[in-house]
Amino acid sequence: MERLAFRVPGFGFKKSWMYFLFLIFGVLVEEAFALGGGQPGPGGEQSSMMLQMMPFVLMFVVMYFLIIRPQHKKQKDHQTMIDSIQKGDRVVTSGGVHGTVTRIKEKDAILVMQVAKDVQIEVSRGSVSRVVETKGKKK
Repeated sequence: MERLAFRVPGFGFKKSWMYFLFLIFGVLVEEAFALGGGQPGPGGEQSSMMLQMMPFVLMFVVMYFLIIRPQHKKQKDHQTMIDSIQKGDRVVTSGGVHGTVTRIKEKDAILVMQVAKDVQIEVSRGSVSRVVETKGKKK
């Protein structure tokens, strides 16, 4: 069974079917306004206001699930990875420096890394972008 995928240039959605949902949502909202005729009925001023606010609320909900929630999950995973760094782990910093953690200064949140024989540098714990190897176990 072939999977449908709708590509949107410039958006970079991993799940491009969400763009398709935006298109359908736009059509449905247009039809709702067309059927309403733009004329509020008896007590319709309140419902008209609610109908006008509905697209913004739905767009916020969709943006929450597309952008905000995955970003929080990514930050949480990254923080867990940083907290689990131990002596002997091979790490890569955000600047691209590869090295092995030789010492951890917990008070200052600093890692001392050996990048070559007899060459050690201190880096901030937050600058670690990924852990390549954990005490002999490759990731």
